[in-house]
Amino acid sequence: MNEISWDDFLQVDLRVGTIVGAAPNVQARKPAYVLTVDMGELGVKTASAQITHHYSPDSLLGKRVLCVSNFPPKRVAGVRSEVLVTGAYDEAGNVVLAEFTLPLPSGSRLV
Repeated sequence: MNEISWDDFLQVDLRVGTIVGAAPNVQARKPAYVLTVDMGELGVKTASAQITHHYSPDSLLGKRVLCVSNFPPKRVAGVRSEVLVTGAYDEAGNVVLAEFTLPLPSGSRLV
């Protein structure tokens, strides 16, 4: 893996987002949800995420997740995705969200 500089890392705006809405993305080819994410001072953003294996829409509400907030908006499965909700693949190839277990304000920057 290529090393990056500290300045490169600082260009990625990683923040806490609180999921305030989740519904099936009926336009997606693979099962996915349309997420509404409160990003604090950055406002409420939309994302499409293939996280249906481990999560139901109701189980996602209130989760504090790690988001990349400074990618340009991108159309994903018919949705204007404004934020990238992060996670990692489990052994079966299903996404597990990168989330925070203790209370944090929406929009908090990762340090």
